[in-house]
Amino acid sequence: MVSRHSNLAHAAYHDLLHALKDERISELRGTPTRVERNGRVYWYDSFRIGNQVRKHYIGEDTPDLASRIARHREAREPAEQRRRARSRLVRLLRAEGYLGLDPTTGSLMAALAAAGVFRLGGTVVGTHAFRLYEGELNLRYDLTQAAQTDDLDIASFERLSLALDDVAAPPVQKVLSEFDFTPAPSLEPGRTWRWRQTSGHALVEFLTPAFQHEGLRDLPALGVQAQALHHLNYLIAQPIQAAIPYRSGVLVQIPRPERYAIHKLIVAARRRDDDRLKSHKDRAQAAFLIEALAQDRPDDLLDAHEDARERGPRWRAYLDRSLARMPDSANLLGSL
Repeated sequence: MVSRHSNLAHAAYHDLLHALKDERISELRGTPTRVERNGRVYWYDSFRIGNQVRKHYIGEDTPDLASRIARHREAREPAEQRRRARSRLVRLLRAEGYLGLDPTTGSLMAALAAAGVFRLGGTVVGTHAFRLYEGELNLRYDLTQAAQTDDLDIASFERLSLALDDVAAPPVQKVLSEFDFTPAPSLEPGRTWRWRQTSGHALVEFLTPAFQHEGLRDLPALGVQAQALHHLNYLIAQPIQAAIPYRSGVLVQIPRPERYAIHKLIVAARRRDDDRLKSHKDRAQAAFLIEALAQDRPDDLLDAHEDARERGPRWRAYLDRSLARMPDSANLLGSL
């Protein structure tokens, strides 16, 4: 059965998320500017340094972002007071039993966020994303679901990274080196998509959707290479923002929960026989989210499932292969 946090905790989480979104807009240095590229509209912070005009990427145009930008010059509390208010919300969430991060991972997430990784299209995927659905869906995890992995997976669209005309600062490689991460060897000399921590077991991987063959791609906005994977475009389309209850809160980007659940069914079916433990974990995460979403967001779950099935016979075969081993989840999806 799906267990929930209190209504107070759920409200506190969304207060923290809204405060972090407002905080990012409050950091604008110049004039918010709309820029259209390839049929999409993006917001930039345009400001002058000497005789040059710089553009700092804010995000893709949405009604929520446009509204926050329109209000950004309103009188606000001092920055230190805003930080303390967010810290109080984080303490409340931790007291209510929300999952936290160990100091090393929390500091790394905060540093990557400060460098602009998530603002520039980076999306946290994998178990770290799964843990963050706790706040979005007001879920209470058991001990097995709460287990934290040492691996951090960040995915981004190559085309978006090329189009943004903005880069992470400081560079992602510099951020990782400050946390004792070094490039892991790859099949392509001089290029890497994995960074391993020399002082521990942590691993950071960068991923991007493969629209043709899989291989390494450049992500110019992040200044790193990424491993291209099939089916990833489905996962990270239309991501959402999430708040990490660490210090005064960290704003990141994660996949939509319904897409995460359906994608896990595909990933579980694609794994090799020697990855049975990972396949089991994929199906367990998918089953948990499918049960929760079937209660709270059945339409979103139905749309995500139908979208995946309409992408071709191979997609349907992967889904059917996983659901054949998950009768309860199959029944829930069939009843939507």
